[in-house]
Amino acid sequence: MKTLTFAALSIAATAIALGTSLAPSTALLPSEPVILAPSLAQATGQFVTVDQDHATTGTARIVSASGQQYLEFDAAFDTARGPAVEVILYKGAAVPVNIAEGDYVTLAPLQRFSGAQRYQIPQGVNVSDYQTVGIWCRQFNVTFGYAPI
Repeated sequence: MKTLTFAALSIAATAIALGTSLAPSTALLPSEPVILAPSLAQATGQFVTVDQDHATTGTARIVSASGQQYLEFDAAFDTARGPAVEVILYKGAAVPVNIAEGDYVTLAPLQRFSGAQRYQIPQGVNVSDYQTVGIWCRQFNVTFGYAPI
């Protein structure tokens, strides 16, 4: 007990000698609460299955956060397994089973076949040029599903 009391008195004496306070500094505390910018949904659509052998469900949405656009899939997203499956933005209102070069832009390879996920939309891509999000197998040129945005 004496050691603990001595240590506390030593710390207090050192603080007084250095001209500092033992109270927490308010200089590091913000005067107002910090609020993170929320994601603002710009468009939302439900997935529609295109090829019946590759069922696709869930919701896709385009969001903006901190000046950047993202494509998000909700936790209910689910699609069939396949090789070289990609996430695309497609110019038309509905993505056909087979697509042609020039009608779409690839955002990224599909991260997972189910569950919530997020894809950054490159700065040079104008989302208003595209009407749908597609889940597409490059190897076999087969669209699994799409969601209007």
